[in-house]
Amino acid sequence: MIAPSLLSGDFLNLHKDIEMVNNSDADWFHLDIMDGVFVPNISFGIPIVEAIKQIATKPLDVHLMIVQPEKYIKSFRNAGADIINVHYEACTHLHRTIEEIHATGAKAAVTINPHTSVNLLEDIVSMVDMVLVMSVNPGFGGQSFIENSFKKIERLKEIILRKNSPSLIEVDGGINSSNAPLLFKSGADILVSGNFIFKSADPIQTIRELKFCRG
Repeated sequence: MIAPSLLSGDFLNLHKDIEMVNNSDADWFHLDIMDGVFVPNISFGIPIVEAIKQIATKPLDVHLMIVQPEKYIKSFRNAGADIINVHYEACTHLHRTIEEIHATGAKAAVTINPHTSVNLLEDIVSMVDMVLVMSVNPGFGGQSFIENSFKKIERLKEIILRKNSPSLIEVDGGINSSNAPLLFKSGADILVSGNFIFKSADPIQTIRELKFCRG
């Protein structure tokens, strides 16, 4: 599965980029919500999510890179989020936060930063629908892929299988046609890609190549 990150889209022509994703082989829209506190950047918030939902024909994977994400779960769900993704590092009561996401009817996901061990997810992985492994430090697009991410994904896959969890594995950061096949081989189910898609000469073809790169 492929989830283009609209953070890399053209904000003066966002409608055009959304329609491109609608018409592509992509599976989800990935929306990065940044507050300038948890990560050193500010992106967009609830009104933009609401606007995207009006024309998006695919699920919205909303990644909350914010402090105290539990305060905004209902608001983002009401805005149109289909998957709500919170950071392990931002949640003091992660179990409760996951329950609150599920209570809204959204799918619940948890994200880990590059320095966070997947072993810390042992007690929560059976509850979540997805784990997002950051393969760059969150906060900015266009960063280089962290090679150790392959080992983290393999280890996470082992934990998921051992716990009989239905959780999918998503990977975000520095993804391109070179590392995508290796990520799928390591156990990834969904790849988030921003600049590599939106800065390419033919984004629809780039999405197709990423999605079917295993073949």
